[in-house]
Amino acid sequence: MVQHETNLSEQSRRITKKSNSNFYYSFFSLPADKRKALYAIYALCRCLDDVVDKSANRLEASEALLKWTTEIINMYKGKPSHPLTIDLKSYIDKYSIPQKYFLELIKGVEMDLTKNRYGTFDELHKYCYRVASIVGLICAEVFGYHNATTLGYAVDLGIALQLTNIMRDIKADTLNGRIYLPLEDLKKFGYTEEDLLSSTYNQAFVELMRFEAERARSYYKRAVETLPKEDQRAMVAAEIMRAIYSRLLQEIEHADYNIFSVSPRLSKFQKIFIALRTFFRNRMGLRV
Repeated sequence: MVQHETNLSEQSRRITKKSNSNFYYSFFSLPADKRKALYAIYALCRCLDDVVDKSANRLEASEALLKWTTEIINMYKGKPSHPLTIDLKSYIDKYSIPQKYFLELIKGVEMDLTKNRYGTFDELHKYCYRVASIVGLICAEVFGYHNATTLGYAVDLGIALQLTNIMRDIKADTLNGRIYLPLEDLKKFGYTEEDLLSSTYNQAFVELMRFEAERARSYYKRAVETLPKEDQRAMVAAEIMRAIYSRLLQEIEHADYNIFSVSPRLSKFQKIFIALRTFFRNRMGLRV
């Protein structure tokens, strides 16, 4: 039984590492059991994303997500049947992770099947909350916290990270027919959907992206201001994520927002350096 559990945990770890996600660089800061819990959580998130990205059509994806919803419900009833939920089951019990978080996450993934445009930021905020802030709330339960205000930190940081992702991935998303930037923002700066779909880089786009970057930074700032001092050490992995993504946003800004010609990315060395610096500053009670 122990060997079986070890194999499942290793499978979750491999999925996380293979994804080359920025999250992987924050997990070293956690004790072994919390790290394994995060591997299991991230592996599930990865599989849910793959449902949308790799399914042959919308119907197939919808049916797959319905099966995952049933699987999550069964996991909370003590009857998981998928290797990932079998691995995850012990951690949701140990860290008291609410079922509603995972169901809300699936609703967020479902939005990618039903929406490829967002008229307003309020609409986009709902999406970001479901696919990113919810993950932050799940992680907060694993990290542990003393002050419930920390949950507000998790929500704001999740929004900031997702807004940064959206800016980074504009080119790839438009190739898939998706526009996440609020259409009201495009209109505000005189930049059209057709401009975006044709990768038009002009002054209107620069002004639009500067506006989006400032919005993302406002959420990073809110997260910093919200995190209570007594929970700063517990949130070290999240703080590493904040530092990495803040630097990524900086790279987008330094490229003058020309994400059509430049693909803003951080090297493995940069991520490791940022992670280690943030970890040690966190241990000294300093913020990055």
